[in-house]
Amino acid sequence: MSVFVLSHNLQVQSDDVPPLTAAELSSGLMANSASFSSAEALNHPHWLIRLESNLDGSAMAEELLKAWKQYREKNGHAVAHTWLALGGRKDSEAMPGSPLQKGCWGVDVVECENPDQFLQDINWNALKGGRAPDAVFEVRN
Repeated sequence: MSVFVLSHNLQVQSDDVPPLTAAELSSGLMANSASFSSAEALNHPHWLIRLESNLDGSAMAEELLKAWKQYREKNGHAVAHTWLALGGRKDSEAMPGSPLQKGCWGVDVVECENPDQFLQDINWNALKGGRAPDAVFEVRN
């Protein structure tokens, strides 16, 4: 089983792509994918949702982006931009009470117009360079 703890980075500045609450996302993801076994809205300043699936990390990331895009489409939101799922597995001990625990994936879902520029701006290659290849992923739709 894979556990994702999700954050959302909305880089698209448009009324056609409104921000989403944790409750909206959790119900929307569950409604748009049979691959998720649970989606719990979190009360945390950074992490929005705890999502579980029997899929492995990469397959779950693909399914996450597909379900997110379907949710946007069904609600009349613009979907012409790019979605990124940038994930890193938590391999160290976590702070007590943190939603992101050891063995879980911290995943930032980014909605943006220029994914290559976004990745360059956050220095993604350096961020993932110090990690084991199986401890990080980048998926885009």
